[in-house]
Amino acid sequence: MARRKEGPHKAAMREMMRGYLKENGTSIKDGTDVNAVMRDMMSVLLEGVLDQELDEELGCSKYDYRNKETDNSRNGHSTKTMHTSYGDMEMAVPRDRNCDYEPQLIKKYQNTVTQDMEEKILSMYAKGMTTGDIESHMKELYDIDISGSAISRITDKILPIVKEWQERPLEEIYAVVFMDAIHYHVRSEGRIVKRAVYIALGIDMNGRKDVLGMYVGENESAKFWLSIMNGLKNRGVEDILIACVDGLTGFPQAIEAVYPKTEIQQCIIHQIRNSTKFVSYKDIKKLMTDLKLVYAAPTEETALQELELFRDKWDAKYPKIYKSWHDNWATLSTYFKYPEAVRRLIYTTNAIEGFNRQLRKVTKSKTVFPTDDSLLKMLYLAMIDITKKWTGHRQDWGQIHSQLEIYFEERLSGRNL
Repeated sequence: MARRKEGPHKAAMREMMRGYLKENGTSIKDGTDVNAVMRDMMSVLLEGVLDQELDEELGCSKYDYRNKETDNSRNGHSTKTMHTSYGDMEMAVPRDRNCDYEPQLIKKYQNTVTQDMEEKILSMYAKGMTTGDIESHMKELYDIDISGSAISRITDKILPIVKEWQERPLEEIYAVVFMDAIHYHVRSEGRIVKRAVYIALGIDMNGRKDVLGMYVGENESAKFWLSIMNGLKNRGVEDILIACVDGLTGFPQAIEAVYPKTEIQQCIIHQIRNSTKFVSYKDIKKLMTDLKLVYAAPTEETALQELELFRDKWDAKYPKIYKSWHDNWATLSTYFKYPEAVRRLIYTTNAIEGFNRQLRKVTKSKTVFPTDDSLLKMLYLAMIDITKKWTGHRQDWGQIHSQLEIYFEERLSGRNL
């Protein structure tokens, strides 16, 4: 197949490259040779543009003293190492004597040329790689020497994006919002402290799942949860039909203060685990069979009857189990009022637990984060990576939506959903 007819610019460039390779005795044998040539071309091109920028700054070209109308002048060059997709590259940056010149193409503290390389670093950071791992990776694969501080500066660029994401407008109403907290260790004022990351994951009235926010705090408390609820309200969330939680400290009081009509469902699976973790292996099978008669009952009335029978049989040996279920019954039993499809959706926090598992998989290599910001950066990048796969909605959403419209008719009437 004949080569397509090329324009004069491309023909001139082809001829220039032939001359360059011939004069320098350069032979292209592999990708490394191509990268070396590309680095040379890029440095020449960038240096030429920077020289032109300084000409415009001074109002005259080099040695054009007749047209010079300023007391400023050129003052040689400084050497700068730039990280590119083709490897590290040395280039000469022109200087002026009065230090007035601010390069536009390559900013004063900029040390990367291509967006592509920054995206590679952000992608590795999102996968949970440490700055040390990224340094080694960039050197091994791309022959680029980049410091941990440079990597931090690149990842810091997403902090304003994270803030914008945290403040973005949300849907007016959510069918279900799952709330949870995961814990990490962070350095603070010379000490290692425990930080709770509060996560809100919502399912809107179209069945779409979305992470509404991630917030770094000191510990679980009603005060912190209240600030999160107020934040959701300020971002446009007028109502939450059902909130699913895992026995979070202070959460019921906080949501009642902002969304008083919201139904609260405590995770049944976590209640089972927490209340039976000290049961003898000899008893666990029989006890779980009896406990299942409670949480799998067709109605709340039947469940309460089975709970009393459970107490009669097991209270002498394991009194804390009945007490835990009895004391938390108001938030454990919410799902009984709904049909099977809605029950399956809300009686566990599997939706947010699965998301948390994926976050932990990414962050497992970091036992301690240097700052709250470094923790938030990694979680945000991991979240973006995870949620790319969240497309469409549950297969049974049509049925769930119809049932929610009936159960929450008054709260949904007049809304464009």
